[in-house]
Amino acid sequence: MPTPQPIPIVSTSEKPNWGIIIFLIVFHAGAIAALFFFSWKAIAVAFVLNWMALCFGIGMSYHRLLTHRSYKVPKPIEYFLAVCATLALEGGPIFWVATHRVHHQFADKPGDPHSPHEGGWWAHVGWIMVGESKHSNTAMMAKFAPDLARDPIYRFINKWHYMPTVIIGLALFAGGGWPMLLWPIFFRICVGLHSTWLVNSATHMWGSRRFDTRDDSTNSWWVALLTFGEGWHNNHHAHPVSARHGLAWYELDITWLHILLLKKLGIAKNVKTVTANTRLPERAAAA
Repeated sequence: MPTPQPIPIVSTSEKPNWGIIIFLIVFHAGAIAALFFFSWKAIAVAFVLNWMALCFGIGMSYHRLLTHRSYKVPKPIEYFLAVCATLALEGGPIFWVATHRVHHQFADKPGDPHSPHEGGWWAHVGWIMVGESKHSNTAMMAKFAPDLARDPIYRFINKWHYMPTVIIGLALFAGGGWPMLLWPIFFRICVGLHSTWLVNSATHMWGSRRFDTRDDSTNSWWVALLTFGEGWHNNHHAHPVSARHGLAWYELDITWLHILLLKKLGIAKNVKTVTANTRLPERAAAA
């Protein structure tokens, strides 16, 4: 395993995090088991939950709204989207936002929590498999996400981020047995995790570059398809505050289409966008 720079928010130790490792083994085993309990109904529920978790949640909430403040929505909608994001089981909003802000501050340089410079495996999943988990350490993460740490609702969601998945999983199992547990929970979460992790790994190793940013970020159409538009990562690193990541007409960005709909309905305000011809900010191009 590579030796990354110490990142207090992620790990200060190279010791295996057996809690995370066991979680990953169990969920991947459950994802494989789902193949032996085929159900179109369960697959349909998994599809809907994946849309809620990755599009409404990770893309619209954790990433573009809470991390970069690319737009504004009323607080009840903001909190609802954050709860959707917890269904991805990628940690609470304060943890996720803090980690991603650190990534942008040190992208592909010492201090980046998950740079492929430490290896593709490290960038994809290895970085969460070592050291002590910080998912609920609000005090430590407040340094990087003070805006969220001041909000008691986000502190509550951050502490109990896994409970919506537990509640939904128990309800699905009670109503539909093993297929309704294995597909919408185990299989769906594994697909979502790997899809999101590909943004950390694949879109910093392979793909095209529209902007000459100071990091190795790339645009990847297939990662964008898996993540509802998050794969246009070079566009994003060039213009982090833009709510729109797919800047060309052919760059499908489903998350942006949802935000655009909210804007047209008068729900989303102060929506920040750029175009493919927008010049790169000096700080993004600087060495």
